[in-house]
Amino acid sequence: MKLRRLPEDFQVTELTTVAPSAGAWTLYRLRKISIGTPEAIAAICRQWNLPRNRISYAGLKDRHAVTEQYLSIRNGPRQSLIRESLQLQYLGQIPRAITAAEITGNHFRIVVRNLVAADADLAVARAQSLIAAGLPNYFDDQRFGSLGFSGEWIAKHWCLKNWERALWLALADLHPDDSAAEKQQKQLLSKHWGQWPECQKLLDRSHRRSIITYLADKVRAGKAPDFRGALARINSDLRGLYLSAFQSALWNRVASGVVAAALPEKQRRMITLQSGPAVFPHKADAAVLQQAEISISLPSARSPVPPGLPGQILHQVLAEEQIPLHLIRITSPRDRFFSRAMRSVIVRPQHLQVSTQADDLYAGRCLLQLEFDLPSGSYATMLVRSLLDSPRLDTETDADSCFC
Repeated sequence: MKLRRLPEDFQVTELTTVAPSAGAWTLYRLRKISIGTPEAIAAICRQWNLPRNRISYAGLKDRHAVTEQYLSIRNGPRQSLIRESLQLQYLGQIPRAITAAEITGNHFRIVVRNLVAADADLAVARAQSLIAAGLPNYFDDQRFGSLGFSGEWIAKHWCLKNWERALWLALADLHPDDSAAEKQQKQLLSKHWGQWPECQKLLDRSHRRSIITYLADKVRAGKAPDFRGALARINSDLRGLYLSAFQSALWNRVASGVVAAALPEKQRRMITLQSGPAVFPHKADAAVLQQAEISISLPSARSPVPPGLPGQILHQVLAEEQIPLHLIRITSPRDRFFSRAMRSVIVRPQHLQVSTQADDLYAGRCLLQLEFDLPSGSYATMLVRSLLDSPRLDTETDADSCFC
């Protein structure tokens, strides 16, 4: 099974009710191909010489895809911008920055390739029951692009004020999607960790090297290395991704426990996500899964412990992670915070259309065409996992949160 074999095989369009009127914020529609949202924002900042804090957007969109989303710039240029891999269309003025609250959902058009005919037909047959019963609303692996081979969450060490370990994970932890050049830079840094002037000489010019230079300058001045200050110098968008990855992983594990409790054992199937094992329904009817139709807060010190079973599961998950809920907060730097929001455990796709035909790229195989809407924040790949039995989604894409 191949997902995102071509960028146009995965198309996402953000849905919003925001309409241009008047105000100090300039509204744009961003269309991008094979580039992540943070990289697109960085390119816009360079092109228009803008500070990052003047740009607001509602959410991250996949890299290896064709996506459309909205962003706003405080007193931004009243013009469009066309660059390789992105088009920024000027729409007009709005009174305040656009946020996730203004996004009603996303429209998806997806092609899944290299399927045997039986699997494609099974997906078509399952579509109607999925509309009725819904699917688990887990965060999928795209959310966890910052998790390296160590299996340690950067944000967890950040919360525990293990500044040096958090920095090492962010700069030197190897990742399965690392290019040969990225792997070589990380290995150099890991081998010479603590020898900051030497690391500075060995590393190529990059954002990583500028952070190591900060540590090397401290050493040359006869001071102790400031790991907290170095962590603060990591791109703020990346640090935001570290927080969302850890918080989302905790939520997934709680939600999986809730889904498991609602399903008889014979109606469960387990799929391993990067956040851990997750329970999916297997031939479950709508009435059974209704027991899991609740909303759970994203875990953080600012969020209350959910009542009943979800709260019990949360305490168990936190005990396994060896971190209490009151420490899931950021004290420094204070430009990024854990989200404070509720998330539905079960979600239902709208306007779902499923069809199959011969695959034009893989001889003798079928492709599956999917078109549907999901609420903002829900992952289309979870729908694909629910329609097909394969636990692995073979994608040809890089992690959205690579360090560069």
